[in-house]
Amino acid sequence: MSPFETIFTALIRTHHITSRKKLGRVKKAAAFYHLQVLVRSGGSPGIMYAEGFDETSVGNWVNCVQSLRYKDFQCVQKPTANQVRVTPDRIKNGGFEEVTSVAEFGRRMEQRGLGGWWKVGMGYGLHE
Repeated sequence: MSPFETIFTALIRTHHITSRKKLGRVKKAAAFYHLQVLVRSGGSPGIMYAEGFDETSVGNWVNCVQSLRYKDFQCVQKPTANQVRVTPDRIKNGGFEEVTSVAEFGRRMEQRGLGGWWKVGMGYGLHE
């Protein structure tokens, strides 16, 4: 088995993510579309990452999040195919994780093999 698999990913940046009600809807949409979602909440910037096996599902989730009208919503990495490192704890049928620091979010992206992709999307790295 290859240590990487091809999945569809998207990255969203907002001004902040603090509303528990909106986060509940983000989580519900992740479950509905069978996506793995990672959220950085609690302040500025708000960051959301989604991955799934179907580009349409990831795109529909992005549209759902956009409809919540987060301040300064930007889909900085549109749904596209990426090679992601397979980890033993990865949930295959979707899931929702929340972190409170940008540093921890970055570590999670590095663990998935998406550190460079994430940095470019956030404006921290050189464009590929």
